[in-house]
Amino acid sequence: MAESKVRKTAAPAVAGRTPRPESHLALVRRARKINRVLAETYPYAHPELDFDNPFQLLVATVLSAQTTDLRVNQTTPALFAKYPTPEAMAAAVPEELEELIRPTGFFRNKAKSLMGLSIALRDEFGGEVPRTLEQMVTLPGVGRKTANVVLGNAYGVPGITVDTHFGRLARRFGWTTEEDPVVVEAAVAELFPKSEWTMLSHRVVFHGRRICHARRPACGACPVAPLCPSYGEGETDPEKAAKLLKYEMGGQPGQRLRPPADYPGTAAAPGALNGTTESAAGRAE
Repeated sequence: MAESKVRKTAAPAVAGRTPRPESHLALVRRARKINRVLAETYPYAHPELDFDNPFQLLVATVLSAQTTDLRVNQTTPALFAKYPTPEAMAAAVPEELEELIRPTGFFRNKAKSLMGLSIALRDEFGGEVPRTLEQMVTLPGVGRKTANVVLGNAYGVPGITVDTHFGRLARRFGWTTEEDPVVVEAAVAELFPKSEWTMLSHRVVFHGRRICHARRPACGACPVAPLCPSYGEGETDPEKAAKLLKYEMGGQPGQRLRPPADYPGTAAAPGALNGTTESAAGRAE
């Protein structure tokens, strides 16, 4: 896109002034400033699913749909103890697999996907999780979001993970106005070097979970507020905003039961929901 082309996105507003249109070059510069601020705010950003190998990360990511990562982390130890490999999961009794993953919601559909992808891994990929996006999305229940999570965090292949948090913040930041995750992914990819894609995804998701919430963002406690065209959608009073902070920023542990060594908080309790809201999916089926 030519630098002179003007997008409909508006630059961050200044009190008393009408927001001005933002050129593509200005958008790129502002987007990269936001990324730098998020990198300083969350130097420990990482996937919040517990895993020891690519297969575990793939399974955990499939299970994470419509539920919290913490709920998945509470569920997977028993699951992986019984089904440690694709071969073992491919041979599972469906009803037994369903019972193990029931707490994550939509357990029948998820069990079908897990068995399907395990059979594909066993029969088509020699029991190994593939290393390309094109191969990953051929697996049952695996789309671009799941593929990018696994490729980026298990194999170091750069990718942008557009989940609900990332899509919401990409629009609030003015990086795109689109809703379709594939279009959002492509639009954001134009703004950042490929080497930043995976960590950018973690930082934005961390920010969406901790500060820039869906219903009531904590604008008054947001480190990127001066760069955000959506400032003011949430609570702007610093004291009130501070009370909205979640996870380690709100004095609570994050979503991992086995967090990395550089995580600033404590591990979540295995049997507790840690103040997170259980998805309605957790009661489904």
